[in-house]
Amino acid sequence: MEKLYAIAALAALAQDSRLDIFRLLVQAGAEGLAVGQIADRLGLPSPTLSFHLNQLRHANLVTFRRDGRSLIYSAAYPVMNDLLAYLTENCCQGDASACGRGQCVPEPEAQGVARHEAPARSHLRR
Repeated sequence: MEKLYAIAALAALAQDSRLDIFRLLVQAGAEGLAVGQIADRLGLPSPTLSFHLNQLRHANLVTFRRDGRSLIYSAAYPVMNDLLAYLTENCCQGDASACGRGQCVPEPEAQGVARHEAPARSHLRR
């Protein structure tokens, strides 16, 4: 992944609603979700949701397909994985195997400290 694509993806994800949308689509899997389902789950009005989906689409983080009259959005997993690889390519001084598991592991987790993962936000926005 080129630096400019990484910047565009990170900029798109740096907004609260877009991050919520993207995380929801990642959780939904390859089948994705219809726009109406996304709106219902996150409590976003249609114009706002449309704006945010377009921003994610322009950053190549989501794809969509038409199913009858519905638009179904999905996370673009290859782009997400490329972004993660770009961000971690120099992990452990460029040798990921030095981290012990063949992947980047933050120091506290490597010492047995549990890592906290925040669940996708499910609160409704007004």
